Amino acid sequence: MPDSPARTRPVDAALHTGLGRVLLFIYGVFALSASARALVQILSKFDEAPLAYLLSALAGVVYIAATVGLAIGGERGRRIALVSCSIELIGVLVVGTLSVADAVAFPDDTVWSRFGSGYGYVPLVLPFFGLGWIWKHRPTQPETRDDNA
Repeated sequence: MPDSPARTRPVDAALHTGLGRVLLFIYGVFALSASARALVQILSKFDEAPLAYLLSALAGVVYIAATVGLAIGGERGRRIALVSCSIELIGVLVVGTLSVADAVAFPDDTVWSRFGSGYGYVPLVLPFFGLGWIWKHRPTQPETRDDNA
């Protein structure tokens, strides 16, 4: 009997149906909103709060990368989304902490300021959902055959 191909869960299908679609949609909305906000802030009043506006731009890039990773799927897309969501989590925790501890350094909000309070704290919980979804829908290990049996 020929070797059967390794069986894995259909990761891409899971990410593009039901809650996976909702997650992809939310990331897409944040990619657009964070990027647009950063662009407007940088072009119109960069000298007022350059750190905050550059962090908004970074957040936009991270959300774009996460959206693209989730959308393209496969192992490459999964890695992109995993790295992006990890950076997002670190970013929201670090920027959130710094913006609370030193409000003077953040005279204007970023997406991640005060843990995303301006966005209903969605930026704080979104990376946990993203990472959880990626983890839950990771490919299973291929079944191995014991040829010594």
